[in-house]
Amino acid sequence: MIRLKGVHKRWDRPVLDGLDLHLERGVVWGLIGPAASGKSVLLKTVCGLEKPTSGEVWVDGQEISGMDEREMMKVRRKFGMLFQNNALFDFMDVGQNVAFPLVRAGGVDPEEIEERVASRLKAVGLSGSERKMPNELSGGMRKRVGIARATIASPPIVVYDEPTAGLDPVTTSKIYDLLRAIQDQSHATVMAVSSDINALRTFVGRIAMIYQGRIIYDGLESELDGCQDPVVHQFIRGELEGPL
Repeated sequence: MIRLKGVHKRWDRPVLDGLDLHLERGVVWGLIGPAASGKSVLLKTVCGLEKPTSGEVWVDGQEISGMDEREMMKVRRKFGMLFQNNALFDFMDVGQNVAFPLVRAGGVDPEEIEERVASRLKAVGLSGSERKMPNELSGGMRKRVGIARATIASPPIVVYDEPTAGLDPVTTSKIYDLLRAIQDQSHATVMAVSSDINALRTFVGRIAMIYQGRIIYDGLESELDGCQDPVVHQFIRGELEGPL
């Protein structure tokens, strides 16, 4: 479903440094790594929000790195995206925010949109919140609205960038319970980034670590603790220090 071949991304320094990746359809894949190691840049490159400096990015059989914006709009419809700041539209109420992917795609009757929004909000535990504004919601509620919006169009690929950042442990656990429930129904290909490694590990089947722009581990979540790479070993135990 997703393949990266020798992807470089550079601004004033290398951010992605010859990165290779292959994700099969339906995999639930997690990404960990230190701050500023390239996690969010990798996600945005896969979604076509950032273009690589060099290399190939393949999504569902299409190489997207050379596409223009019009072509990319079609590709982005394959994605549901939840980024760290939720990216809710402050001038839209909750219902309008959740409906946005359906409205943008077009071809869906207003009555059906209303029904699907109500159903999705019920699924995330926010029934009856359609007319609330984002600034009326708690952090956990805004996350759930973001998840509802990311998944309402049943996209084949879902990207979660720090889905529980800033949330307390109880709310974090509830969010991951929600993500698992949605995944059990959708069977989407999932890319998830989180600084909360332990919580992320309860959700993903496969996990990778990025360090200095390269993936230094990519394997089953159940095998992560047995990884012999000293950088991985130190990071998952909170012992990694020094420059990134």
